[in-house]
Amino acid sequence: MLRLMLLRHAQAERGRAGERDFERRLDDRGRRDAPQIGAYMHDEDLLPNAAVVSPAMRTRETWELVAKALKKDGLGTEFDERLYDATPEDILGAIRDTRSNVGALVVIGHNPGLHELATWLVGSGDREAAERLREGLPTSGLVVIEFTARTWKGVGARAGRLERFVTPKWLSAAG
Repeated sequence: MLRLMLLRHAQAERGRAGERDFERRLDDRGRRDAPQIGAYMHDEDLLPNAAVVSPAMRTRETWELVAKALKKDGLGTEFDERLYDATPEDILGAIRDTRSNVGALVVIGHNPGLHELATWLVGSGDREAAERLREGLPTSGLVVIEFTARTWKGVGARAGRLERFVTPKWLSAAG
């Protein structure tokens, strides 16, 4: 069983004049939400063996805050250029290139590609979560999908079971 965790970066500042989108940093809300999602992942034993992260500043900062909250040493992290301004196919390519000894992978990226990929991969699972996911993938949204494939190369359309979809707002409402 493979576990894929798709995490949209936390809330970022609006772009400033002369600043490239790639350089946008997290805002105050983002700096609160990322550790909250990381703590949730830790508490729910959603611990990745590896991370593939967009090299944009806001995704790097998100991963730094999440990883600290996970309290897990030895996580292999790859910053992959394919994840910035990515299509679902670009993201899937990065996932399929993951080593076969990685059973739980977190991918931190951007919309719309991340949201489109999540809805494309899900074929079964939590129906209520799937309905919420179809509405959108907000910042700091975490999608957990499980696959029966033996390697990441076997991950494809409608092959995944949606295990859960959580957001900081949903976590706050759930208490």
